[in-house]
Amino acid sequence: MNGAESLVHSLLKSDVTTCFSNPGTSEMHFVAALDRVPGMHCVLGLFEGVVTGAADGYARMAGKPAATLLHCGPGLANGLANLHNARRAATPVVNIVGDQATYHRPLDSPLTADTEGFARGVSGWVRTSMDVRTVGADAAAAVQASMMAPGQVATLILPSDTSWNDGGIVAGALPRLPTAPASPNQIEAAADALRRGGPGIVLLLGGIALHAEGLALAHRIQAATGCRVLAQGSNARMARGQGRLAIERVPYVVDAAVKAMEGTRHLILAGSRKPVTFFAYPNKPQTSIPDDAQIHILSRPEQDVVDSLARLADALGCPKVAAPDNGKRPEPGRGALTPEAVAATLGALMPDHAVIADESVSFGRGFFGATKAAPPHDWLNVTGGAIGGGMPMATGAAIGAPGRRVINLQADGSAMYTVQALWTQAREKLDITTVLLSNRKYQILLGELANVGANPGRTALDMMDIGNPDINWPALAGSLGVEAARTDTAEGFADLLAHSLKRPGPFLIELLI
Repeated sequence: MNGAESLVHSLLKSDVTTCFSNPGTSEMHFVAALDRVPGMHCVLGLFEGVVTGAADGYARMAGKPAATLLHCGPGLANGLANLHNARRAATPVVNIVGDQATYHRPLDSPLTADTEGFARGVSGWVRTSMDVRTVGADAAAAVQASMMAPGQVATLILPSDTSWNDGGIVAGALPRLPTAPASPNQIEAAADALRRGGPGIVLLLGGIALHAEGLALAHRIQAATGCRVLAQGSNARMARGQGRLAIERVPYVVDAAVKAMEGTRHLILAGSRKPVTFFAYPNKPQTSIPDDAQIHILSRPEQDVVDSLARLADALGCPKVAAPDNGKRPEPGRGALTPEAVAATLGALMPDHAVIADESVSFGRGFFGATKAAPPHDWLNVTGGAIGGGMPMATGAAIGAPGRRVINLQADGSAMYTVQALWTQAREKLDITTVLLSNRKYQILLGELANVGANPGRTALDMMDIGNPDINWPALAGSLGVEAARTDTAEGFADLLAHSLKRPGPFLIELLI
């Protein structure tokens, strides 16, 4: 057995059964091993940013890591942006990165790179397998490391000779490392703050606190104490829809965030971090939290936040409560394609247990209000601010949650970063509806120009314009194997969305907004 075969066997024993791949020469023995070792679902991406973003989306829905297969340092570098997003989402990902043979590296051939250095910026665990006999054990360790709470990227670098040499040893799965509970002092400090009552007490949720069980516990605490419950601005996975507590997120725009957090006297962090602004701006605050607010840590991200919420509810004597009623489902929007009309149509037509992969950027900031009464669904954000995550994330989510329709709310500028994901969706016949928000400009950057006090001229404005020439999205999607259509009305969107939800496979709807 060679090293590559021991690697595949060991990944399968650790329940890593999906590999998103863009292989090269140094990974050919791994590719060959996939033919000889059955059980791995291999998904080809035409760009490494698709591979890494799909691994992120897959793990968010499957609750376990996928592997990526990347070609040397440059291949890893191509995938770094979406590994940055995965790191911010605390997503478990196992990267397998091919590398030069151990004896060839000193010759400094053209693809030689500081692969470990590239990996460290996005990985919580990095190792290079220098001996064929350790490859299997290293793979098992990588999977174990990726699943350490709250989840992290683990990168295993595989020199080509350790892949092709004989002497590989299969390793069994390592036990999952326990998640630390919050201390009694953390629970009691949060309970003391909540006993004071009132809207000046804010419970800020992050991580798995935003899954259905955590939200149900937060609902009990809110009902008993009257506190406000909010979510971080960007989240890996958030349970929403009927029967789930409908909460807002801390806004992205600084002034809106400051207004939303106005009057906060006590901020209780439950799997979340203190909100900070995405960027520094002249003469604007760096955090939306009032200076005199007291901060209490109920549960750090690496601690068991659902257990912490349950212990907090018990400490406060919070009674059981009925599931929340989020009101009547909206009617589909009419007329112009405003954010409100798009959100209403989405809320009206979304199927049960849909998965929303959200990279709607500036246009989609108001989507939450009209979708809270939709059927139960999960909402995934691009968490790290590195654009180009939406289409790959949707691709991976569809593989990680088979049988559920994925709806990708996708800005046009960021879509062009990883448009190759459409090809993978067609190849895998994935049930994904892409709602392409086509304003033909980098709208978010126009807002950033105003935030920093710039007075843009023609040259600056041209850098925000992607409409010269216009991108023909239906033609582009069709060339990648995805059926597509275009509309400029809310009624047209409702018709196309309903059509896409009734048919198998991927479909793209371009909205001219």
